[in-house]
Amino acid sequence: MDDAGTAAAAGPDGTARSAAASAGSHKAGRRGRARAGSGRRLFAFDRDLGRRFVAGADEAGRGSLAGPLVAAAVLFDLDRLTLADRRALSRLNDSKQHSEVTREELYPMVMRAAAKAAIVSRCVRGIDGRGLHVTNLAALRAALLRVSCERTICLVDGFKVPEFGREQRAVVDGDCRSAAIAAASVLAKVTRDRYMRRAAARHPKWEFETNVGYSTPEHRAAIAEHGVSPLHRMSFQSIAYQQLRLAAP
Repeated sequence: MDDAGTAAAAGPDGTARSAAASAGSHKAGRRGRARAGSGRRLFAFDRDLGRRFVAGADEAGRGSLAGPLVAAAVLFDLDRLTLADRRALSRLNDSKQHSEVTREELYPMVMRAAAKAAIVSRCVRGIDGRGLHVTNLAALRAALLRVSCERTICLVDGFKVPEFGREQRAVVDGDCRSAAIAAASVLAKVTRDRYMRRAAARHPKWEFETNVGYSTPEHRAAIAEHGVSPLHRMSFQSIAYQQLRLAAP
């Protein structure tokens, strides 16, 4: 994955059980219902802004040792969201709160419900050359530029991006408060994870299919044994790198 970005506009895409098992199932059901209601709470936050068009942006891979940074933005036209859209996204929440399977299920639902969606990637060498924070802000800004219209309020998880002619607001913990940000979080995470799983076939020693570039114990052990791959960021001041005293490839 290089510095090219992609954008897409969404369209209509009988055995007996023990009492303990029954109680466990009941608790699991309650947890499932609670998760299923999270989307309604997130859309209520966006509606309370009093705007028809709400865009949210989030990224995946900012804290990774390896692989690209992926930013996504989603624009919801709240006046045109159908009941089917709202029901489909009733489980919507911060992508980190979902399993990989649930994120994959939510991805096409977000794409169908969104008025517009954009996904932007920034490669490892670009991150090393420009710096992680600058790259992250620029990617989020680029994604929002692709989806926002004149009457849009743009929401970013945690902090504002450089000005781009649209009203924007930083939302602390936005990926678990705003539907638009949470939807962007899902698109960014799924896109990046898919890429890292494909990259694992070219760089099998680092098991990117399981760690997707993050600093897991297994990933750090692979770095200690094999060094770094072309996908590793050398500008990232990771404790893993400091301890291993690695040189750039």
